[in-house]
Amino acid sequence: MGKQLFGTDGIRGVAGEYPLDPATVYAFGLALGRDVAAAQPNPEILIGADTRESGPWIAEMVAGGLEQAGARVRYAGVITTPGVAYLTRTGPFLAGVMISASHNPYRDNGLKVFAHNGFKLPDAEENVIEREILRLRDEALTPQPARLGVDGGWDRQYLDFLASLATVRFEGVKLAMDCGNGAAYRLGPELFRRLGAEVTTLCTEPNGRNINLQCGALHLEGLQQAVLAAGADFGVAFDGDADRAIFVAKSGKVMNGDAVLLVLARAMKAAGHLKADTLVSTVMSNLGLEKALERAGIRMVRMPVGDKYVLEEMVRLGASLGGEQSGHVILREYATTGDGMLTALRVIETALRAGTGLDELTADLRVYPQKLVNVRIREKKGLTELPSVAREIEHVEAAFAGTGRVLVRFSGTEPLARVMVEGQDAQQVENFSARIADAIRREMGA
Repeated sequence: MGKQLFGTDGIRGVAGEYPLDPATVYAFGLALGRDVAAAQPNPEILIGADTRESGPWIAEMVAGGLEQAGARVRYAGVITTPGVAYLTRTGPFLAGVMISASHNPYRDNGLKVFAHNGFKLPDAEENVIEREILRLRDEALTPQPARLGVDGGWDRQYLDFLASLATVRFEGVKLAMDCGNGAAYRLGPELFRRLGAEVTTLCTEPNGRNINLQCGALHLEGLQQAVLAAGADFGVAFDGDADRAIFVAKSGKVMNGDAVLLVLARAMKAAGHLKADTLVSTVMSNLGLEKALERAGIRMVRMPVGDKYVLEEMVRLGASLGGEQSGHVILREYATTGDGMLTALRVIETALRAGTGLDELTADLRVYPQKLVNVRIREKKGLTELPSVAREIEHVEAAFAGTGRVLVRFSGTEPLARVMVEGQDAQQVENFSARIADAIRREMGA
């Protein structure tokens, strides 16, 4: 039986509505607390949040459930998702909870859980917790939120850790940084100024409702303008919880996760740090990345979308580098999740060591035309139940004859069907993606 609450990145929804209504959030805390307390009585659990206005009340509901289960809660306040993951695995915590909906609008929020090892919970454990949440809801428990104060110093420990990883100084580097009014609004600029960079900041004034609002990793126009206006050497944009980063080169060219993986993979291979000359990506990574890596003697393994699945395969293969086109990049030697600030640190260091810029480091990356269409749907059905959609996909694949790719999948966090078509001819890609998307709308569009 499929999960009802947990998606590919925890539990996500509109704050205040099921499954992020007070009763379910409180039941989540109680269920998680009981699960963790079964391994060790009176466990310590860390909670962090991004800058959404719903973060504090959700944190208090989660904490209330955890304390009811006998857990001791420590509240880090506003911090990044990778910050919670790092602190959970290096601190006294048996689990960590991050309250964030990543790149989504402020009305949404979510619950991500990390085990003591810093990894997101495996599906089997999520299933156990989910069943307990649903059982507790049936009991109609009265939520009892806990009063929380920020337990100071945790974000500083994380920042000190990142600073300790720097291998070069950044004096003379001009960096434009868009923090998306999210979790990195203080930590991001402070890290790079500490390392000596001259940092121009954008979107560092969160008000609870402006997170990701025409800014951050999904909206790069402002960062591109800032890079060009300031003559910056590099531009970087984080999403709401700063577990991913997208870059802008000195020319204003956007550099997504595929380009980042190419830059880091080649540098790590040259330094002898790319284990088995292999990196793990997803089905969304561009064919151009795969071919550029092949020329460098690097193997790329594709996984389903979701950094959780990328990380699982990295662990299985012993790989040191993995990530997604969307900007999640996992540097396994240092982190157990995507970390936008760590990625920025390593990408800029790589360019400084090479004595060049991001334009030059990615000059040979040919990006195949790729079209992604999101179709809002009423319900999820398998393609075997949608013969007209299956026929369109078969037609497109036959027309490509091995020179392109088609991928149709359902979002793990939203009621969307995602259609991705990739090939050598942009007009052909546009037409094919539209045909498949139209077929899906006819069958199950909202």
